[in-house]
Amino acid sequence: MAHIDAGKTTCTERVLYYTGLTHKIGEVHDGAATTDWMEQEQERGITITSAAVTTFWNYPTEQGELIPNTTNGYQINIIDTPGHVDFTVEVERSLRVLDGAVALLCAVAGVQPQTETVWRQADKYNVPRIVFVNKMDRAGADFFKAVRELKDKISAKPLPIQIPIGAEDTFKGVVDLIRMQGIIWNEEDKGKTYQIVPIPADLKEEVEEWRNNLLETVAEADDELMEKFFSDPNTITEEEIMRAIRKGTIDMKFFPMLCGSAFKNKGVQSMLDAAVAFLPSPLDMPPIVGKHPDTEQDVIRKPINTEPFTALAFKIMTDPFVGRLCFMRVYAGKLEKGSYIFNNRTKDKERISRLVQMHANKQNPIEEVEAGDICAGVGFKDIRTGDTLTDEKNPLILESMTFPEPVIGYAIEPKKTADQDKMGFAIAKLLEEDPTLQAYTDQETGQTILRGMGELHLEIIIDRLKREFKVEINQGPPQVAYKEHFTASSGEHREVYKKQTGGRGKFADIVYEMMPRTDGLEGLEFVNQIVGGIIPREFIPAIEKGFKDSMKNGVLAGFPVDSMKIRLYHGSFHDVDSDSLSFELAARIGYKEAGRKCSPKLLEPIMNVEVVTPDEFTGPVTGDLNRRRGVMQGMDSKGGAQIVKCQVPLSELFGYVTDLRTITSGRASASLTFSHYAEVPRNLAEEIVAKVKGAKN
Repeated sequence: MAHIDAGKTTCTERVLYYTGLTHKIGEVHDGAATTDWMEQEQERGITITSAAVTTFWNYPTEQGELIPNTTNGYQINIIDTPGHVDFTVEVERSLRVLDGAVALLCAVAGVQPQTETVWRQADKYNVPRIVFVNKMDRAGADFFKAVRELKDKISAKPLPIQIPIGAEDTFKGVVDLIRMQGIIWNEEDKGKTYQIVPIPADLKEEVEEWRNNLLETVAEADDELMEKFFSDPNTITEEEIMRAIRKGTIDMKFFPMLCGSAFKNKGVQSMLDAAVAFLPSPLDMPPIVGKHPDTEQDVIRKPINTEPFTALAFKIMTDPFVGRLCFMRVYAGKLEKGSYIFNNRTKDKERISRLVQMHANKQNPIEEVEAGDICAGVGFKDIRTGDTLTDEKNPLILESMTFPEPVIGYAIEPKKTADQDKMGFAIAKLLEEDPTLQAYTDQETGQTILRGMGELHLEIIIDRLKREFKVEINQGPPQVAYKEHFTASSGEHREVYKKQTGGRGKFADIVYEMMPRTDGLEGLEFVNQIVGGIIPREFIPAIEKGFKDSMKNGVLAGFPVDSMKIRLYHGSFHDVDSDSLSFELAARIGYKEAGRKCSPKLLEPIMNVEVVTPDEFTGPVTGDLNRRRGVMQGMDSKGGAQIVKCQVPLSELFGYVTDLRTITSGRASASLTFSHYAEVPRNLAEEIVAKVKGAKN
């Protein structure tokens, strides 16, 4: 996991080569990397979709509680994730199911905006990490600056277990602070072999300092070592250090740091050794806890094969040859191909016709999977990301995943009317694969609106519609995903819904107060204060549903309302004419009426923008950001370049990267990440509302 261009795919490519899974190193810039298999990835040189591969690594020494697979070594399931913020869902769902992560930092850029995002995501799912400082061969590389930034910017506790020998074009190898020896990789065989060398004389003082730092940090995490450290640090053995680092890493007390250059084939084997030595195996993880679907009681499953089968579906992929592939992480138990599993969301049994181990987009058929495995199953009729799969007699629901809301949309239509159904089918398939993609039909214009995480995200989706599904698309200009927000209370509001059309009529009467939520959460907070059966209990859910469904269309311009509170406290009903539908309709009509009294305001997405620019362009860059309603957040200088941090409304950023290239002659780069929603200035809000109403008329 890392920021864009830190070298994740290049690193993965080396891992596959050194573990013997591939016999040739594929480079990202040639479009030949194993895990970048999509045409769009190969053309653009970026990772778009996370790819899973399984490989084996023979670790030279047995440390801690690791149980080696005697024939092949340790089995490692790797997921190579994208760095671009538009595809952040891929990182989110991968971290949800993995036991450990390797965070890559660029030795020149250090901690970047997306590094902070993925670090927070890993914190959310309590994933232990090791850190690999890549690109040590690049001009401006500085390992120790990366160590400092990890501490200062992310408040993490770094634990360097290596320091580099040289930097930039003199980078040759590393000093291993655990074994106190130098390692230099041989360039003639692409770094497959290395030499153990004495510690260079000019590094002895620095090595001593960092070795002491290492011993002190691990001693803090282990009481036995603490005594040894104070009496005689030299008596601490290599095995004790390894064991203490492993324990501290799994408990997330610190994060071991290594360095190298994946592109120059240096340091990748050490990173693999560290992953096996310090990151947890499924047996090191605590048993998973889920809820029983009927009793809501906590159920514990241990990561062993004798427990009932339990897995989480974390990704759906459409394959042109086998159809729907469901990626799953097995937490407990065993599953054989051809057997049935139970989907706890749909309450249906599904037969898994085939089980495959994924190698990027290639599938290797396997007979069975067991606890700890990551695999894909074929044969699901109805499956969604986040579904819990178990055996039928032992149901369980695991905590699912949360995905960010889309911030940008395009209106799309097929170029040929005959392609309308084809487009609908293709979009349904893409929605199944990507939980951050949303599509809906605008009732008033009849257009299909596709919403996603950014311009690049939607560009790729539209490209896939053309290439994979052969649907030519016309698209409108990008639209910002505005929201509406209530800022005041409506006071008491009464809504009576009455309809008489001969025979049985419709009647509902509700008295309520509508107001903004005060707890900072999104969605509807519904407070039912009806007493004495003034409104029968069976009609209350219909009232709640009416208000909840209405929030999809705000009262200002039809944008969704992010949150609101309803306090229902009075009303009446008719013995014959009242039914659930009458009360639901009363709530829907009442929502619009009361909503106008709640001082609705328009909200827009605000992006964090970080621009790295040469000094001489700082003025034009900041001037341009100010013109875009940017609010400056600060500036740093880093190696002859300025880092400008700013918060800018998304509506002002369409085409920004192209404009930035023009302003700086292509010498600046920018990264944009979603920050929060904020109120639109009044004059602009009036313009937007008028424009939306004009378009609908």
